[in-house]
Amino acid sequence: MAEPKIKYDRQLRIWGEQGQAALEKASICLLNCGPTGSETLKNLVLGGIGSITVVDGSKVENGDLGNNFMVNESSLGQPKAKCVCAFLQELNDAVKAKFIEEHPVTLIETNPSFFSQFTLVVATQLVEDSMVKLDRICRDANVMLIFARSYGLSGFVRISAKEHAVIESKPDHFLDDLRLNNPWPELKKFTDNIDLDTSDPVVHKHVPYILILVKIAEEWAKSHGGRLPSTREEKKEFKELIKAKMVAADEDNYKEAIEASFKVFASQGISSDLKRILDDTCAEVESGASDFWVMVAALKEFIANEGGGEAPLEGSIPDMTSSTELYVNLQKLYQAKAEADFLVVEQRVRNILKKIGRDPYSISKTDIKGFCKNARKLTVCRYKLIEEEFSSPVLPELQKYLTDEEYSVAVGFYILLRAVDRFSANYNTFPGQFDGAMDEDISRLKTTAISLLSDLGCNGSTLTEDLINEMCRYGAAELHAVAAYIGGVTSQEVIKLITRQFVPMSGTFIFNGIDHKSQLLSL
Repeated sequence: MAEPKIKYDRQLRIWGEQGQAALEKASICLLNCGPTGSETLKNLVLGGIGSITVVDGSKVENGDLGNNFMVNESSLGQPKAKCVCAFLQELNDAVKAKFIEEHPVTLIETNPSFFSQFTLVVATQLVEDSMVKLDRICRDANVMLIFARSYGLSGFVRISAKEHAVIESKPDHFLDDLRLNNPWPELKKFTDNIDLDTSDPVVHKHVPYILILVKIAEEWAKSHGGRLPSTREEKKEFKELIKAKMVAADEDNYKEAIEASFKVFASQGISSDLKRILDDTCAEVESGASDFWVMVAALKEFIANEGGGEAPLEGSIPDMTSSTELYVNLQKLYQAKAEADFLVVEQRVRNILKKIGRDPYSISKTDIKGFCKNARKLTVCRYKLIEEEFSSPVLPELQKYLTDEEYSVAVGFYILLRAVDRFSANYNTFPGQFDGAMDEDISRLKTTAISLLSDLGCNGSTLTEDLINEMCRYGAAELHAVAAYIGGVTSQEVIKLITRQFVPMSGTFIFNGIDHKSQLLSL
């Protein structure tokens, strides 16, 4: 078993063995294996996804050789799905790869139950009508879905899932869980035994900043009616108080305390984001609840009772200037509190499971521990059906984007990507796809875009002539450079969804290759 670990060594540092195991269990279905689909799957196959099924009904033509590295001249005339599948299999023999020579649109229309076998479906280059149908099918089967499309210099990516709960959201910047402004009894007792006015200079410069701040915060609160610094002036004063305790200029621990003093000013208790999750109706669990919501229900009980308004302690402390002995003891103190909190939450999880008629041990210790460690960073993403977004987008947002210079090209592409689908439904071809009809296509696309805007409730809104001309110039071409980028974005989102780590993007992602800009629209 040692071999795969070496094979995926670099990525294991990002999503760990649990993340890798989730990838290796996942089965992915790709619809259409042009460059956008092929590039997405290439990244997933190299990452060690469990199995892939490529669905495409077309044969390899000359045009494919110019934009897809996964077919070559010897593939001409052969099924595209077969050629791409064989190429992808060569990249990683641990992945189970198969193909189905069928047009995705036909499958969507005639065999909707086909999709229920997959963990996730990557649907590329579909027109609106098929997107809407597939979204319903996947939603009903509880299969995650991600749409991706490259069209000339524009691109589109959109996730669709009823609910996606993330425990390991791994935010870039997050405040340490040190409880400097709300120490638990053991930390308070430990701090009380420390003398900041010690005459021993070596001891004085090796008191870790955690203890300095807890002590000075307590001192401050005593002389300020139990309050902690809140105004700018008070915060400045608090830092001066720390500075006054320094006896030598080279005391790094006091400099660290001044730099970390903002951790004392942070508000006590839980964030509004976490409160929203605790107040969600799903937190009132019944027998069919997911493990995530059972643990949220236990967390809610813990915060209201043993936690005294706080989430379970994370239990780790950052590096800091300190004597080894004090640092190790402090570390043990934090770990012991985290362990005690975890045991209480675990018991509450078991009790809730019993109460709703499930096996009290059906959620593992490891899962509950991971949940407690990340309790302050939980995230729940919900996506509306693409049909809802397409038929009734959030009008104020749409109007804001249309008039905002920063977003005008992105929303222009968004509208035009939908307009070209209407165009192709009406005229059986995409604008600019055949030479000779360019002028006529431009005016037809303009009319289509204007009627789409008025259907959406944006009467009188127009798009620039330049962008409409540009869209016709693309002639529905899938450019390799754009497809590789969109494939990169899509595969990254797939990995987030499958590993349940990091937060997947909300909203509709638009790539604007004219200005090299990527933007998210919340519609």
